[in-house]
Amino acid sequence: MNKEYFDIVTKLEEIGVSDDYMIGWQSGYMRSPKLEEQRVTDAYDAGYEDGENKVIDNAEKFKI
Repeated sequence: MNKEYFDIVTKLEEIGVSDDYMIGWQSGYMRSPKLEEQRVTDAYDAGYEDGENKVIDNAEKFKI
């Protein structure tokens, strides 16, 4: 991985985002296939989209 990835994951941990958002973000960043439809949550979808775009725009909405 690269420094950008680790810096953003560290920031997400500091913010205290939900596990679903974090997993979605990491999957989107890596361009991994999405989870099965029945396992997808709003937090996962938002994280996946942000990860694809390499941003954390929706992170605040999914703090735990």
